[in-house]
Amino acid sequence: MSENGDIVSDLAVVIDLFNAYAILLLILGGLCLWALNWGLNRLGHSLMERLPSRRFLILQFITLISFLIYTLGTGALILGVLNPPREFILAAAGSLAVALGFALKDVVASLVAGLLLLFDRPFQVGDRVQFGDTYGEIVAIGLRAVRLQTLDDNLVTIPNSLFITDAVASGNAGALDMMVVSDFHVALDADLERIEALIREVVVTSRYAYLKKPVSFAIEEVQVGNTLAIRFRTKAYVLDVRYETAFRSDVVTRVTTLFRERGVPRPRLLCD
Repeated sequence: MSENGDIVSDLAVVIDLFNAYAILLLILGGLCLWALNWGLNRLGHSLMERLPSRRFLILQFITLISFLIYTLGTGALILGVLNPPREFILAAAGSLAVALGFALKDVVASLVAGLLLLFDRPFQVGDRVQFGDTYGEIVAIGLRAVRLQTLDDNLVTIPNSLFITDAVASGNAGALDMMVVSDFHVALDADLERIEALIREVVVTSRYAYLKKPVSFAIEEVQVGNTLAIRFRTKAYVLDVRYETAFRSDVVTRVTTLFRERGVPRPRLLCD
């Protein structure tokens, strides 16, 4: 009978906390948090337009502040509006921890992983990363997941916990510039020095090229399908990661046109 009485008493405490006035304040407080975060994002985008060279730093700062707004703001709302008794807070926290541990272990793992990502920083907002078969730009690092914008303009959501256990490659590691690799294939009897000079001429005259870093080549004989060829792997840097596709398209288009105009021999099929 005593246990039933304790349960009824606890339920009465909870019901008293969630009265109509408290619920209204929680809703208004939640709207204020959302409005504050929305205003912060608008301010961040405005700053990025004025200071494009500081875009990554601004994005990272906004991500961290948004995280603090939602976590600390939610906690402050609950404690400030509901003002639950200390014993109730301890009991609720213990029960909630046990429930989350069993029912939401994957979500909790992602939340913990999100904190690790924010402080360990294997990549940053704005980085171009390769994760499995997915490649694109990190646009947000949230509490539960990372959002990645692919070059096809698809938004991919990946749980944070996967980034802790699996390998991820960052193409620019927080820098604006990034190496872009383009492959060109020519015939075995082609003039390699002349071809390298032609490709270099195209790269250094591209409006997207970052010429403070070197242009390099890796030349080797490869077999593509049933064809032997010389592959020129061109490694050059783009001014801004956002120009990656435009830079690669510009270089490939102009090199192909130049090869045709200069009569550069292309690979031939192997004889049976």
